[in-house]
Amino acid sequence: MLLLAGLLSSQFIYAQDNNKLTEARRLTETKKYKEAATLYKEVYNITVNDPSVYQEYLEVLLTSKRYKEALQLVERQQERNPKDPVYQIDLGRVYKGLGKNHQAEVAFENAVASVSGDDMLTTKLVQTFLQYRLETYAIKVYERAIEILRSPFFYSKPLAVLYAKNNEIDKAVHILLSQGNMQRPGVEDIQSQLLEILGNDPNKLKVAQKTLLEKIHEQPGNNWYAEILTWLYTQKGDWDGALMQIRALDERQKEGGKKLLSFAKYAMASDQFPVAIEALDYVLEYGKENPNYAVALAEKLYYNLLTLEDNPFYTANDVAKLETAFASFFEEFPSYHRTPTVQYYAQLKAQFAQKPEEAIVILENTIHHFGGNKDFIGSVKLQLGDYYLLTGKIWDASLTYSQVDKDFREDLLGEEARFKNAKLAYYRGDFEWAQGQLSVLKASTSELIANDALSLSVLITENIPPDSNIIPLQRFADADLLLFQNKTAEAEAVLDSLTKNFPDHPLKDDILMLRASLAERKQDYKQALAFLQTVADKYGDDVLGDDAYFQMARIYEKLNQPEDAYRQYEKLILTYPGSTYVQFARDKVNALKQEIAIP
Repeated sequence: MLLLAGLLSSQFIYAQDNNKLTEARRLTETKKYKEAATLYKEVYNITVNDPSVYQEYLEVLLTSKRYKEALQLVERQQERNPKDPVYQIDLGRVYKGLGKNHQAEVAFENAVASVSGDDMLTTKLVQTFLQYRLETYAIKVYERAIEILRSPFFYSKPLAVLYAKNNEIDKAVHILLSQGNMQRPGVEDIQSQLLEILGNDPNKLKVAQKTLLEKIHEQPGNNWYAEILTWLYTQKGDWDGALMQIRALDERQKEGGKKLLSFAKYAMASDQFPVAIEALDYVLEYGKENPNYAVALAEKLYYNLLTLEDNPFYTANDVAKLETAFASFFEEFPSYHRTPTVQYYAQLKAQFAQKPEEAIVILENTIHHFGGNKDFIGSVKLQLGDYYLLTGKIWDASLTYSQVDKDFREDLLGEEARFKNAKLAYYRGDFEWAQGQLSVLKASTSELIANDALSLSVLITENIPPDSNIIPLQRFADADLLLFQNKTAEAEAVLDSLTKNFPDHPLKDDILMLRASLAERKQDYKQALAFLQTVADKYGDDVLGDDAYFQMARIYEKLNQPEDAYRQYEKLILTYPGSTYVQFARDKVNALKQEIAIP
């Protein structure tokens, strides 16, 4: 009976304390701190080892500026927990409230001095200092832990973030780079950490560059620092400086251009065509005996082709020079007929030199005499099918696409082949069969194929009226095919006839989009932009509105008008938030912001 009575009495006391605690919290919320403090004191005297009650009680006392009571509370808590240095932080906060700044500093320093190398203690002290916005002492905790452990590796990243927040960028960079002396993480890890603290702030990047140069001066043989500095140059937009660094690094390590090749690919992915080509030229300077020579030359041919594509006003002479360079390359390195370089050569012949028959010969020769792995041959056949279609060999094109479909039934190459056959059926006016294929391809694992299939399916669906008069759509498909075959005059004539005979047909916006493509093909970019602007203004609520803005932005980029491109991408994002182009447009907006210095 006595035991039961004791238990019931304990439960009653616990319930009473809990009610008082709830009431104390309510009074605190209503800023009745005096009454709240009285209740907290009663609860604390019973539950003295409950850290949450202690902490809440202390905060009420500090908030209401009852510093003497707060000092008594902290000292009592320290007596009960003499080995916990966190209470030194509370003591320091109380002294600050009393205006005793020197004593506050001593208490904070005592907390820092308690760091022993134990990770849990270090983390607890840092979190407590940060909780009360005492970043300077949180930094000191990490610095002492690093000194004791003799390794910056464990705390370099959080310490770097704190340094950066404290505007000590040089120290932030220094501590991140000091990892290179120990476990040496990958360059990419350091790059991501630097990005986190530097962002795109030019002043911070400048400080980081200075710090890196000091490190390289101290340790000229440490290539780890040099690689990070090269990347940093690219973040500043100083690609020439980056190239100089990577060239020196490649020579120092005697890599024969290996690092230059990687840098060229990175530069190309960042649309830095001239820098990429210059990097490859440095590789070629090593001479033909260098094992990277042929690789660099093949890459240079590809990059020159991309440069041609990116040039809105390329000439026949530009194309002829590149044709000669490709021909010489294959004469010297015939084994490259088994690589994608041969596909670039065929593309140059068919799409730029207007010699699709020669492109067909090149690809047929690759398939029948050189061969290659299965995927490569499948890709070559798809390209060959396109050129058959370009020259009017419809049956050969369909047969070639079907071969790839059969050989890669469960592969993306097979899906691409099926889409090409569906589009071929659309060109021929067999819309029902095309729709059957497109309905399946809309669920493709390739986003590009799925989007293309959806666009073509919508075009067919929306432009076959209830009366089943498919003649306008057939004429539009004819013009589309003629454009694909580079027969621009014939395509324009068909569109003119279509517009005249069916002036109110819903194909009006599609016709304008096709006219824009025709104008771009003829390098009449002003006219192309005018057609696209009309689509955006008159038919912006239809399915092609986002396409119009996207194409305008792309043309402005091609014409090296970044401000105009930026505006079109921004309009696309704001007007069509659900568009499939939105993510790409966001990336472009961020890149263009830096280029044209938009805040």
